[in-house]
Amino acid sequence: MLDPTLDLAQPARMTRDLRNLVLCLLMLIVFLPAVGLGQAAAASADSADDAWMLGERSVPPPLAASDELRAAIAASPVPNVAQRQGMASMNDQQWKMMQQAGGVDLEDVQKQSNVTIERGNVDGVPVFWVEPNQVAAEHENHFFFHVHGGGYVLGGGDSSVTEAAAFAGAIGMRAVSVDYRMPPDHPFPAAVDDSVTVYRHVIKSRPAANVVVGGTSAGGGLSLATVLRLKELGVDLPGAVWLGTPWADLTKTSDSLYTNEGLDRVLVTYDGMLGAMARLYAGDHDLEHPLISPLYGDFEGFPPTQLVTGTRDMFLSDTARTHRKLRAAGVTADLNVYEGMSHAEYLMVAGSQESQDVFADLSAFLVEHLPSP
Repeated sequence: MLDPTLDLAQPARMTRDLRNLVLCLLMLIVFLPAVGLGQAAAASADSADDAWMLGERSVPPPLAASDELRAAIAASPVPNVAQRQGMASMNDQQWKMMQQAGGVDLEDVQKQSNVTIERGNVDGVPVFWVEPNQVAAEHENHFFFHVHGGGYVLGGGDSSVTEAAAFAGAIGMRAVSVDYRMPPDHPFPAAVDDSVTVYRHVIKSRPAANVVVGGTSAGGGLSLATVLRLKELGVDLPGAVWLGTPWADLTKTSDSLYTNEGLDRVLVTYDGMLGAMARLYAGDHDLEHPLISPLYGDFEGFPPTQLVTGTRDMFLSDTARTHRKLRAAGVTADLNVYEGMSHAEYLMVAGSQESQDVFADLSAFLVEHLPSP
């Protein structure tokens, strides 16, 4: 368990095991597309020997998931709830240490995703412009406005563009990724303000109807909050929204936060790092503020929206509740639930059938709902 009084800025006081834990958590929370946890495991991960013991329950790898996902889960250790709960009381210096440790090599990201990435700045907000090596004819005039995940606290800097690059390369669509400000220095509403600033810039050079706003996890929640804020401001809304397992309610309300605790190998538990990030992001504001937890906002008039989650995802309920609220508001909403998938594993098990399907489904959804080239 992580000692909350430990100063992560002092390497001499960190054990090798603790450093490995921090790096592991960064990889999981930041959602690097190339993580591929456990991909080297044999694809025949069906035996009782691969089952996790969760209390008195024996939970085997999901037999109906893809070979790649099933093998990755079989090769993973049982999620350690107590270890994650030990990260509930980190101080600002420790958060900043984690933020600084989560870098990527942009050259590698470009090669892996078949894209070109260019750093930029929009009215003081750092951004990454992404150009696929081959733009798909059906997406010639479409544009992906991306906000990254990472619990509203991690995943910034160069890491912020990894998901946008993966989607842009797989779908063949241009994109921008917003490297929004984050706590502890910049709690809410800095991220929403930065996202709105860049969106206004984007629609100066293209119709809003040609733009899809989206992201994974906190990026999904921030996408919802951005559209809510655009509604408030009377700004033209995007033509579509994509929500990858959105963190849409930062309170501990959703059922799957309880039922999938210790089963989701990515998020593991709310009562630790996740809950701490929620409080850090909200600052002095109520967690139920609709621009912090957009599930408490008004979805009337929202663009067509596609949502993705999995049966082991702790944000399964956030995603399902968002889908039901969108439908109740008369919004076209498409919910895709993947068998056996923990939080955002379509990004982590690269090349899996689940990952390929998420890319293909989004592409088809955008062809259907955005204007044709």
